Amino acid sequence: MFIYLSKKIAIPNSTQINCIAWNKECGFIACGGEDGMLKVLKLDSGKDSKVKGLAAPSNLSMNQTLEGHSGQIQVVAWNEHHQKLTSSDQNGLIIVWMLYKGAWYEEMINNRNKSVVKGMAWNFDGQKICIVYEDGAVIVGSVDGNRIWGKDVKGKPLSGVEWSPDGKILLFSVVGGEVHAYDSQGNFLMKLNLGSNSGTYRPSSSVVGLQWYNGRYGYIEANSPCLAILFDSGHLQIMRNENDDAPVFIDCGIKAVCCQWNQDGSVIAVAGSMPSNQPDTKETNVVLFYSPLGECLRTLKMPGRQISALAWDGFGSLRLAFAIDSHIYFANVRPRYKWCYLATTLVYAHHCPPRNTTAEGTNCNQEPVTGNTVTFWETTSNELYTKTVNFLYAMASSGEHCVLATQEEDSLGVNAREEDSKGKYGLILCNAIGTPVDTKYINVEPFWISMNNSYVFAASKDRFLLWRYRTPKSRSTVEVSAAMLNEKKDKIYHVDDTPIGVPNPVWHFDQSVKQGTSDPICCLASSDQLLVIGRESGQLQRYSLHPSLALLGTHMAVAKPNQMAINSDSTRLSVIDMNGMLTLVDLTSSGEEQSLVSSFERRDVWDARWASDNPLQLAAMEKTRMYIFRDLDPEEPILSSGYICSFRDLEIRAALLDEIITSSLMSSDEHPSVSEHILDLEVKSLRDTRDLLSKVGIGEASTFIEENPHPRLWRLLGEAALKTLDLERAEEAFVRCRDYGSIKFAKRLASVQGETLKRAEVAAYLKDFDMAEQLYIEADRRDLALSLREKLGDWQAALQLMQAGGSGGHIEDWRREQACNEAGDLLAVSGEWSRAKEMYIKGGDVERLARSLHALEEWEELSALAKSFSPGHPMLMELGQMFASVGMCAEAVDAYLKCGQKKAAMNVCVSLNEWSMAVNLAREHNISEDVPGLLSKYIEHLLEEKKTFQAIELYCKAECFLEAAKIMFQIAKDEDKSLVKKKKKFYVLAAHLVERHLNALNEKSLLKEKENGENQSEKMLLTGSDLIMDYPWKGAEAYHYLMLAQRQLYEGDMESALKTSLLLKEYEDLLNVETVYSLIALTSCGCEAYEICSQAFIKLEALSNISDEQQEKYEELALEIFMKHSPKDNKSKYVDCHNCGSRMSERFSFCPSCKERFGACIASGRPLFLSASHWTCSVCHHRAFQQEMTSRASCPLCYSSVLAEA
Repeated sequence: MFIYLSKKIAIPNSTQINCIAWNKECGFIACGGEDGMLKVLKLDSGKDSKVKGLAAPSNLSMNQTLEGHSGQIQVVAWNEHHQKLTSSDQNGLIIVWMLYKGAWYEEMINNRNKSVVKGMAWNFDGQKICIVYEDGAVIVGSVDGNRIWGKDVKGKPLSGVEWSPDGKILLFSVVGGEVHAYDSQGNFLMKLNLGSNSGTYRPSSSVVGLQWYNGRYGYIEANSPCLAILFDSGHLQIMRNENDDAPVFIDCGIKAVCCQWNQDGSVIAVAGSMPSNQPDTKETNVVLFYSPLGECLRTLKMPGRQISALAWDGFGSLRLAFAIDSHIYFANVRPRYKWCYLATTLVYAHHCPPRNTTAEGTNCNQEPVTGNTVTFWETTSNELYTKTVNFLYAMASSGEHCVLATQEEDSLGVNAREEDSKGKYGLILCNAIGTPVDTKYINVEPFWISMNNSYVFAASKDRFLLWRYRTPKSRSTVEVSAAMLNEKKDKIYHVDDTPIGVPNPVWHFDQSVKQGTSDPICCLASSDQLLVIGRESGQLQRYSLHPSLALLGTHMAVAKPNQMAINSDSTRLSVIDMNGMLTLVDLTSSGEEQSLVSSFERRDVWDARWASDNPLQLAAMEKTRMYIFRDLDPEEPILSSGYICSFRDLEIRAALLDEIITSSLMSSDEHPSVSEHILDLEVKSLRDTRDLLSKVGIGEASTFIEENPHPRLWRLLGEAALKTLDLERAEEAFVRCRDYGSIKFAKRLASVQGETLKRAEVAAYLKDFDMAEQLYIEADRRDLALSLREKLGDWQAALQLMQAGGSGGHIEDWRREQACNEAGDLLAVSGEWSRAKEMYIKGGDVERLARSLHALEEWEELSALAKSFSPGHPMLMELGQMFASVGMCAEAVDAYLKCGQKKAAMNVCVSLNEWSMAVNLAREHNISEDVPGLLSKYIEHLLEEKKTFQAIELYCKAECFLEAAKIMFQIAKDEDKSLVKKKKKFYVLAAHLVERHLNALNEKSLLKEKENGENQSEKMLLTGSDLIMDYPWKGAEAYHYLMLAQRQLYEGDMESALKTSLLLKEYEDLLNVETVYSLIALTSCGCEAYEICSQAFIKLEALSNISDEQQEKYEELALEIFMKHSPKDNKSKYVDCHNCGSRMSERFSFCPSCKERFGACIASGRPLFLSASHWTCSVCHHRAFQQEMTSRASCPLCYSSVLAEA
């Protein structure tokens, strides 16, 4: 990062400033000082739209003095969520200010008058404020002014306060160098462990800074330190949380005043004064910038006598404000973003912010999202592609690829080659849309990387690596160079080694390399011929790359190099050192003393880039100005704050990364804009040439270009000469810029007849196609205009030209059809399928029409279109796939059969589980496919996976109802007997399947085979225990009558319950025998049918599957009943058997004498006699009394509809 002072504001009357705070949401700056001085300022950029970013001029849009304090202002604090300002003075007076109609007004006042306020802090969501006084008093209040709780902390005076990110912990700094932790209710938790564990120092001075980053915009890495505690002795301790036992310790070497985190917690600024070694020299104000891990990023010396406070802004932390004496100094920050530019794609990275930031803030134990989001922004199409990596060290680009240096695995997901399986750091090569094309895993921590067209260079502090990467283009090359054959392994070198360019035949990648150096690496730069490594001492080591790495020499920079770049012919090196000084190194010189270009030195430079096509042109950013140097001579500067992406053809492309990255950090839905965030700037010579051509003339412009030659200028002159039809001058200019295509065009243009046609050809060549079309039409050459649009692929314009006029005939119809079809293709690419369909209809292309109908899901039209294709048409195969993809089996089969693909037709039937159709296909077309065998194997697989109902469904689709019924009967049999209703339903489903099988047999006239027992599958089932074909409804009847008897019993209809219970004796093989006879005994006893009751108890007592205790209870109950009643039926009614005429009880459904069965009513359970009218179900063929069915809508047994039967 680079920092420089940009602005100074003086406070009237030379009032000393004590505190300053920057509202990060709205940009207000509050500053307080002596004599009750309190001001609110605001800086706004000017309205000049031509200058964007930090380069735009800023002016004070607000400068309001707030009156109310009389004593010296001690503390100011912003509540950014509710737009309130809280201030306090030395008298203990606290005032809350509110914004109303663009001005600040006093809202609330609190005057304790007992002590001085030493600290105020709002929690993360701005709902609570904590105020600490010097005497130990603590007050926590709400945003509306109510007091929540108060506490007096006994002991040493307090000096500051800070909330944890989640608002659950309060930290109080105590005079004497202690920090105490309390919960949000004021209960003491712990004393923080401060000071070095090694005993280097122990805090004995006061805490002057207590800052806890809230994690709102993510962290630079997992478990990153975020709690900073600064002592006035200059010692800084950064902790991960309040319990961190291994914090980061920094000795700043200054008398510290304050500290503050930037917006995303990646930098902490520490302000103070540095003592002088000489007694007569005053102390110097300095601001030190550190990373959370303790690395010193920058030191900024400040003017004035005493610095008292600092504050970051809220938009990307691009500016800082410092309170020094009676002035406010502003500094601009140029961050060292991780970014690169390749072809037309801008690649940039930023921290991953937390996905959900609630009102409670972020967990102080740090479990939010970490890592980096890498965005690939294709600026031509304005499309974004994003990737997420665990930890990103750096990135670099060359040509059409870029490389990302990461740690461990990341979400870019490339499988390493076998030789790359070792190493915990990754180098990932990506193309312009972020797709990984090659990868390398290494053990060298890649702090710095560079890249050319063949190699990626990665360096740690003491070692560097050369990786020859591979791209798809290099993989497809048949001839492999000898150098690549010799470099099968990538090489690691130590920075202190002196390679001489001779390959070592015994060297291999896994060979250990010594570690550690007294002069670490600090930056890299490379070209296709050279590699330059910068070291902290200022030494620059220059290596040649061909045929092997060799140290050519060393050079010396003025100070520690921070950024380097090599020009296009590898003769000069630009170096920006840690102080922002830009110097040039002559790489062709041999001695260190003569290597620096003595006549060139620029200060306050933070970015520089050489032109890719001119080794003498260099663009450099100085503060907010871009300077372009041509052989060390600067041109007039351009106001800009963009980072230079490319410099070619006298044009510079710069990106406003500050706005791009800050917008992405604040909102993931923010999409960058080319017009807003990309700057295309021209070199002065290019601007002057354009002015001369437009305002003076070609002759003067030619003279200027002769004095300032460049291929881009000659090409610009040639194009201007073409527009005026000065072909001789145009040809000469194109010769100067070696544009052979334009030379050939100029010669051809001389043979064109007519000035209008010549101008049309020039307009077309210069890509002004609308003008070219207009000129062709003026010359009455509409055919040429039509050919132009056809060559461009602008088929809509071609159709318009055809409709406007032109010769008819066969050729014209053919061209119209082609234009319609091509226009339809363009509409299809953009997703406008309805319009594409209309174009295909006009063009008569049925194949494209079919694809459009498929995209529109207009299946009826597509089916009709498929029938219009002749047999064997190649489109039928694709149509079959379309129909199969949406489950239209019949249409797919027709399409496949029509094109002779019987196997494909069979496969689609199998894949869509249309087994009946598959069987018919196999029979009708003699397909050798064993469909029944395939079906059986699939059914076995489903049964093994316990997917029995899917197996039944498949059998039904294949019309194998008997096999489905067998599985269903087994399911019903295995079901728990206590689930009576469920078992009945299973038996009903099984019986329905048998009925469907019988109906199928009748339809196929196979009923005779069934009666004669010739069907082997039925014969097998008849001999089984289930007797499926013989009596399929038996299971359903058993559980139906059991449920009916239970219902009648609970309704109190004992007589009906008894009649129904007696029916259950026929189903002892399916029902629980104990349940059956218990039910008979209970209902017969209720009906005083003691003879039946006696028979039931005899059966119960004879059961062998009950315990002795249960059997004894039955005997006792029978004895108790029959001691009172004789075993006779007292209330039984009798009827005559219609078969033998003998008397029988009406409770029985069969005659005891002749064994004639009468059946039972499935609605009431009563026996059916011939004297009553009966209703018969057409599905299950069971009967019921007619009067029982008058109010029913379905059959009580099989649930089939009564209305449907009627």
